Amino acid sequence: MSLKLDQRQRALLAEMGVRVWLPRAKGAPESIAAEKARAPVEKAAPARTPPPARPASPPVPASVPMPAAAPAGAALGPRPEGVASMDWPALEATVAGCRACGLCAQRTQTVFGVGSRAADWMVVGEAPGDNEDRQGQPFVGQAGKLLDNMLAAIGLSRQATEETPVAGKQGVYIANVLKCRPPGNRNPQPEEVAQCEPYLRRQVELVQPRIILAMGRFAVQSLLQTTEPIGRLRGRVHQYRGVPVIVTYHPAYLLRALPEKAKAWQDLCLALKVAGGPA
Repeated sequence: MSLKLDQRQRALLAEMGVRVWLPRAKGAPESIAAEKARAPVEKAAPARTPPPARPASPPVPASVPMPAAAPAGAALGPRPEGVASMDWPALEATVAGCRACGLCAQRTQTVFGVGSRAADWMVVGEAPGDNEDRQGQPFVGQAGKLLDNMLAAIGLSRQATEETPVAGKQGVYIANVLKCRPPGNRNPQPEEVAQCEPYLRRQVELVQPRIILAMGRFAVQSLLQTTEPIGRLRGRVHQYRGVPVIVTYHPAYLLRALPEKAKAWQDLCLALKVAGGPA
């Protein structure tokens, strides 16, 4: 069987270095040289013009954060020194300028804490989400509303401070384990938690609460240094640097798992009992 190739196809094969042998038709001369002599000279295919080079993409301005997160552990910097002896203004300023891990490149602002700095109760959450990153406060949005309702049920309010008391409510201090939002609201990495831990430790030392309510897996695991799930840690009194800790579910989880709200109420009642009655 022979291939039927036109002039263009034969020219392309020639450019690729492929030699094509054509069958000799009946009555054709014996000499290939003679055949070539009589054959018309084929015009070589015109050389292909390379496409114009695409212009290089303009550099991304330094003020525009890249959407992808840095690999875990790839952007760790030195921890600020002297955190253990800082007062409130120094601690807040240090957190605002912290670049101890790669999360600093993604944040809109740090989320330091909110509430009464002389409160008997301290609530510790996990990490800022999108709303917290924009507003600079922990526990906002729907999860924050649920937390406020839970606190109001036991006589607490984040708005109540010594300077601005709220009728019938006592103050509470609220902070997160991480002060910067992980991109895409992903789970915190262990090295990120470790870099941020001195800030939370100093906040606890400055507040000197009578009780800590740890909300969510990463808050619990960071404070208690354990990998046990919340379900196995609930219903017991734990300790963080001499302060009683009660474990419960994060409000964001309770919004997805409504039946667990009854367990969260049990945890609040236990916290009230440990703290010595109504707040």
